[in-house]
Amino acid sequence: MNALRINQLNKSYTGFQLKDVSFEMEEGKIMGLIGKNGAGKSTIIKSVLNMVKKDSGEIDVLGFDFYNEEQEWKQEIGVVLGGIDFYNLKKLSTITNVTKRFYKNWDEKTYQKYMKYFELDEKKKVKELSNGMKVKYLLTLALSHQAKLLIFDEPTSGLDPVSRDELIHLFQTLVKDKTRSILFSTHIISDLEKCADDITYIQKGKVLTSCDKQAFIKQYQYLKESGEETVGMEEIMVRLERRDGNEEFIV
Repeated sequence: MNALRINQLNKSYTGFQLKDVSFEMEEGKIMGLIGKNGAGKSTIIKSVLNMVKKDSGEIDVLGFDFYNEEQEWKQEIGVVLGGIDFYNLKKLSTITNVTKRFYKNWDEKTYQKYMKYFELDEKKKVKELSNGMKVKYLLTLALSHQAKLLIFDEPTSGLDPVSRDELIHLFQTLVKDKTRSILFSTHIISDLEKCADDITYIQKGKVLTSCDKQAFIKQYQYLKESGEETVGMEEIMVRLERRDGNEEFIV
């Protein structure tokens, strides 16, 4: 079963267009959604969440009818979006009490477990949290209602290397039983190398490739230069951009 299927997704803005975006994400897998800023990653995620109205195409989330069963499938997903903030003067406990009313499968034990794991204090106000701690709190909320599909937009951005590794390890743990799936956009290529099963690479609103990580590396192995023994993902990404006539590095 696919956790997520996107077929021929199109969305136009002034100066930008998602063009026939298609990819499938298997249940129990971690997929990295990558590309330069402005490539279309956030537009894809917002389309999946029905936060923006697509112009055309099909989106299937966990096998539900996208429009007629929207309330049902939204109970089954956990989301962390970049650029979303809470009222700075509110305590975390207040925000949690409001949030958990929306989820019929809210699990208080799981919530408390992750609050402890991330060393978060419910008594603190939002303004007292660092950017990294805000991300960890959002993750805690996303993980506390038994979501089957977790969608993260730049979840490791703003975290120090130790905290990033902590989250990557958590992602790998979450999908071990194959009942959860994770889609996350990122510009930190080393995070993908550590945990992604599959990669969907977006360039200028189009899917350049979508495949498993090893196939991705093998697919572009011919790009390696004479005398090189190995090619890492960062180097592959640079060369893909250069092949397209753009010297700009994607991260």
